[in-house]
Amino acid sequence: MKKWLSLSALMLITRLLFSQTDSTAGYYTSFDGTKIWYEVRGAGEPVVLVHGFIVNGESWKRTALYPDLLKAGYQVITFDLRGNGRSGKPHEASSYANDAEAKDIMGLLNSLQVKHYAVVGYSRGSIITARLLVLDKRVKKAVLGGMGTDFTNPEWQRRKMFYRALSGDSVPELAQMVNYVKKSGLDQQALALLQKEQPSTPKETLQKVQQPVLIICGSEDTDNGNAAALATLFTHGVYKATPGDHNNASKTPEFSAAVIGFLMQ
Repeated sequence: MKKWLSLSALMLITRLLFSQTDSTAGYYTSFDGTKIWYEVRGAGEPVVLVHGFIVNGESWKRTALYPDLLKAGYQVITFDLRGNGRSGKPHEASSYANDAEAKDIMGLLNSLQVKHYAVVGYSRGSIITARLLVLDKRVKKAVLGGMGTDFTNPEWQRRKMFYRALSGDSVPELAQMVNYVKKSGLDQQALALLQKEQPSTPKETLQKVQQPVLIICGSEDTDNGNAAALATLFTHGVYKATPGDHNNASKTPEFSAAVIGFLMQ
């Protein structure tokens, strides 16, 4: 009996040690001193998930994709982009300029000693994912979800409208969004600056990308331009429609299945 108990205790300790090394969370100090909250789970091939606007890394846990990636044996890396969640929220425009968000992600991955990775972005997260495709040679594959061609225009009117609304201007069509930000206690000034300094990637630059790219968008989602047209810009681009509109397409089992199927190819 004593031997059995000792063996059981040893197995329990082993499982606890494994779970500890299998899950890490904390803060990474980025290039300018901004603290970036991140979480790593799993121990397989790394997949970086880049969240959208007015949410944070926890939003991925409300999708089918997050648990499905872990079940499929991937290491899943999530974080709160600067200006969001538990990460730092500077109130200077310069803190969001010059690819600051992409630099945060690349620096975090350096600290985690990630040598190569796949990356999945959704909505505004796809805009940052496009920058990673251009700036970081470690990207093996990328998924741009909920995004069309509109972000390639540096003068994108939708971006400017969000900036004006969050800066206090009267923009009736975005009043509900601003009210949500206020009621949720989000940092409105930081969110405004994220829109002000949001990067764009020219079509000509995207055409030079050689990595496989999946463009996936809800069948009822037209918020950010033509997703099918975005796929044609990439040398190895694939377009996939999934059920839903912009707010719920990323949460569906169909979205998860399409992304994991693409990653496994």
